[in-house]
Amino acid sequence: MVFQKPPDGGWGWVIVFISFFTQFLCYGSPLAVGVLYLEWLDKFGEGKGKTAWVGSLAGGVGLLASPICSSCVSAFGARSVTIFSGFMVAGGLMISSFAPNIYFLLCSYGIIVGLGCGLLYTATVTITCQYFDKRRGLALGLISTGSSLGLFIYAALQKELIELYGLDGCLLLVGALSLNILACGSLMRPLQSSGSTLPGQPSSEKIPDQYLLYNEKEKNVYEDNIKIFEKATDDGKGVPCTDCKQDALTIKNSLLSVTPGETGTYKKKVAEQTYLYKQFAKKKWHLYLDYWEETLELFKNKVFSSLFIAIFFFDIGGFPPSLLMEDIARSSNISEEECIIPLISIIGIMTAIGKLVLGILADFAWINTLYLYVLTLILTAVALVLIPFAQSYITLAILSGILGFLTGNWSIFPYVTTKTVGIEKLTHAYGILMFFAGLGNSLGPPIVGWFYDWTKSYDMAFYFSGLCVLFGGLLLLVAALPCWNSTENSRQSEKPHPNIYSYTGASVA
Repeated sequence: MVFQKPPDGGWGWVIVFISFFTQFLCYGSPLAVGVLYLEWLDKFGEGKGKTAWVGSLAGGVGLLASPICSSCVSAFGARSVTIFSGFMVAGGLMISSFAPNIYFLLCSYGIIVGLGCGLLYTATVTITCQYFDKRRGLALGLISTGSSLGLFIYAALQKELIELYGLDGCLLLVGALSLNILACGSLMRPLQSSGSTLPGQPSSEKIPDQYLLYNEKEKNVYEDNIKIFEKATDDGKGVPCTDCKQDALTIKNSLLSVTPGETGTYKKKVAEQTYLYKQFAKKKWHLYLDYWEETLELFKNKVFSSLFIAIFFFDIGGFPPSLLMEDIARSSNISEEECIIPLISIIGIMTAIGKLVLGILADFAWINTLYLYVLTLILTAVALVLIPFAQSYITLAILSGILGFLTGNWSIFPYVTTKTVGIEKLTHAYGILMFFAGLGNSLGPPIVGWFYDWTKSYDMAFYFSGLCVLFGGLLLLVAALPCWNSTENSRQSEKPHPNIYSYTGASVA
C-alpha cells in the first residue's frame, strides 16, 4: 500500500483528538494501577513481587506483542483494530471485578487489558504518523498526553470509586467507560492510498506490481485453473473431502474412471493446478524471508541496535515508580492525610506536560532529538537514585514530578524511531522496539518488589533501577556520536544500501 502525502492537518486533527481520547480511556486504569495495587495487596495477601506482576503485565504484554500488534494494524487497519481492542479492554476490566485470586487477575487484567492497550497504542501512533510529517512531533506529543492525563484523572477517580462502590464496583464502572473507545475507532478514517479515486475502493490496476501477490498474467492463469478445478469437481473427477483417506480414495477412483483419450488432458490440468499452488507457497515463503531480511537490516543500524537496549533498561528502571510510588510513601510512614494530591496523579500530570513540551521541542530543526532523548534517560537515572533519600511527602512529590516530566520522552520515541529507520519501516521497527520495552515493563515492577521482599526496603531496588537507566542512556549516546555517522556515510558513498537508514538527528522533514 502506497499512501498519499501526509496532509499535516485537515482530518488529521480529528485523528489527533480521537487518538488522544483513545489513549486516555485505555491507559487510564492500567497506568493508575498503583491505587488498585494497594487494594490487591490487602485483599489477596500476596507478596509485593507477585502482586506487582498484575500491573507490570498490563503495561508490558501489549508492548511484548508489538510485532503482532503491528502486523494486525498493517493487515486490518487502525479502525478495525481500535474497535476490536475496545471490546478487549472493557471486557478485561469488567471480568477482573470477579477475580477470586491474584492468578485470575494476571490473565484478566494483566494479559487481556494489556494486549488490548498494546493494539490501541500501535493503531493510534501508526495512523497519526501517516497523517502528519512536518508536525509529527507535535501530533505525537498531543496524542501521548492522553495516557498521562488518564493517569492523573484515573488515579483520583479509582480512589473515589473504591470508597463509594468497593474495588469490584470500581472495575465495573471503569470498564464501562472504556466502551467509548468504540466511538473513537469509528472515526479513524484511513488515509486514502495514492491513485485510488474513491475511499474504501482500492483499484488493483493502480497498485504497484511489487505489492501485488500475483501479476496480471498469473492472475488470469489462476482464474482459469480455478474454473478448470470447479468444472472437474462438477464432473465428479475431483471431489474435495475433509477426511484424508476418503479424499485419496476419491482421487484414485476418479483417475480410474478417466477414458484413455482424456488421460493426457486431465494429467495436464492436474499439473497446472499443482504448479499454481507451488507458486503460491513460494511467494508466501519469500514474504517471510523478506521480513526477516528487513529485520536483520534494521539491526545493522548502530543507533537502532542501541535504541532497543536503551528502551529495555529504561523500562526496567523507569516504569516501577508509577506503579509503586503510593506504596513507597506508605513504607516511608507517610500518612494519607499528608498526601494532599496522590503521588501517581502528580506523575500523570507532569508526564502529560513533559510529552507536550518534548514533542514541541522535537519539531525544532536546531534540536537533535536523539540527544534530547538521551538527556532524559540520564536525568531519569539521577532521579531514581535519589528516591531512597526522600523521607517526606514534599520530597517524594518533587521527585514524582521530575520523573513524570522525564517519562514524557515517550512522545519523542516514535519520532526518533522514524528518523532512524524511515517512515517506510516505522511499523516494523516500532514493533520490535516496543517488544523490548514491554519486556522491561513486565520485569521492572516485580524486580523492585522482590528487592523489597528480600531487603524489606526499596533502597537497593532504586539504586539498581537508576544504574539500568544510566547504562542504556550512555550506550545510546556512544552509538549516536558523530564519528559513527561519518563512517557510515563514507561507506554508503562507496556502496549504497537503499534499505538502510542512518540517523540524522538535526534534520526535520
